[in-house]
Amino acid sequence: MAESVLIVDDEPGILNSVSKILEDEGYQVMVAKSGAEALKLITTDPPDLMLLDIWMPEMDGLETLKRAREQAPKLQVMMMSGHGSIETAVRAIKLGAYDYIEKPLSLENVVLRVRHALDQRRLEEENLTLRTKVERRFELIGISPAMERLRQLIATAGPTSGRVLIAGENGTGKELVARAIHQQSPRRDRPFVAVNCAAIPETLIESELFGHERGAFTGATIQKRGQFEQADSGTMLLDEIGDMSLNTQAKVLRVLEQQQFTRVGGNKLIKVDVRVIAASNKNLAKEIEKGTFRDDLFYRLNVIPIGVPPLRERREDIPLLVRHFLRLHAEEQGLKVKEVTPEALETLQQYDWPGNIRELRNLIERLMIMVSGPVIDASHVSVSLQSKPLAQAGMPPGAVMSAKQYDSLRDARNAFEREYIARRLREHNWNVSRTADVLKIERSHLHRKIKLLNIELRPEN
Repeated sequence: MAESVLIVDDEPGILNSVSKILEDEGYQVMVAKSGAEALKLITTDPPDLMLLDIWMPEMDGLETLKRAREQAPKLQVMMMSGHGSIETAVRAIKLGAYDYIEKPLSLENVVLRVRHALDQRRLEEENLTLRTKVERRFELIGISPAMERLRQLIATAGPTSGRVLIAGENGTGKELVARAIHQQSPRRDRPFVAVNCAAIPETLIESELFGHERGAFTGATIQKRGQFEQADSGTMLLDEIGDMSLNTQAKVLRVLEQQQFTRVGGNKLIKVDVRVIAASNKNLAKEIEKGTFRDDLFYRLNVIPIGVPPLRERREDIPLLVRHFLRLHAEEQGLKVKEVTPEALETLQQYDWPGNIRELRNLIERLMIMVSGPVIDASHVSVSLQSKPLAQAGMPPGAVMSAKQYDSLRDARNAFEREYIARRLREHNWNVSRTADVLKIERSHLHRKIKLLNIELRPEN
């Protein structure tokens, strides 16, 4: 569809000449002879760009611009004037005008400036779309009490400058929490830099964090800015800080205390203003006892401690997470969002998720690709879960046969449910009521499952 331009001017000659040249360029053109007429058009059919004359009777261009921006805040506006002044141009820009062009108009210049204005509008829309996608990708999903407590902690920590230490198992979303804290801080428009300390070799981590000078070591052919410099005035996440060596811990501690450092191979002090958020899947207090983590660094980092709950402690959030990941993967892969049956969601909620949210996301991506129909049912979920190693699935060795040994999806699903329910019953001393509470199903529903799957309600001798 052609982009639309609204020309607003009280001179018929201007309306006629500019509209013709823009129509020849392929734009859809509308015209208005007054500010009031322009505002009516914006209300009913907002254009992509408005060319607006400043000097008009009754309502001048600046007043029209002000009201138009109130009606359509994202409207791109280019002002025109034959009696221009720097003061008028500055006022127009402050009111939200994108550009200012003087009369008499050069039609060639008008076409060029219109093209630039619409290019800028498209770029802003693309950036907004991209930012929305990124924000949705890093969104914290869940309405469970555990997630509400987590959000309260984030809301408390975000506006402050205090350092935060995030604890949680692998895959629980510690980086998402760090990003949420950054977004609620005064630094939200400044850089957010995430460093995975466990993924960087010990020989390179100092260069990665603090940068290096040219010739500092073999292969250092150019000067490199480190992550602390790149995060200046923003936030840095030191993820899996428990895997950092004692030597590097000492250097990070010094940066936290002094907010300055030198690059590897350099002697110039570089000052930075960085809010540090650290995260670890280890119990750092125990690491201190073992002598693998510095207690002084721990106390520097642990100003605001935040624990991220594992997925098994917020099972009621699984349906929301499933639908969220379905939408994300559908967008990324250009697929239609699949439906998930209540039975499939129940099966997902019964699983313990040792890999937490990361494991759930990977499973949903696999199901989106592997399930050929529009609906994901419990049998699809059961087979996917059973394809994991037994230790990962949380089942005793020998509990589940290979999926290839089942004659049908129904048999595979029944085998999974039989072993899963039997294991839960054993864990709760064969108490049906207690097991039903853990599985979040009605006691009568569990009795039907026990009878259908032929599960013996007695401990094995």
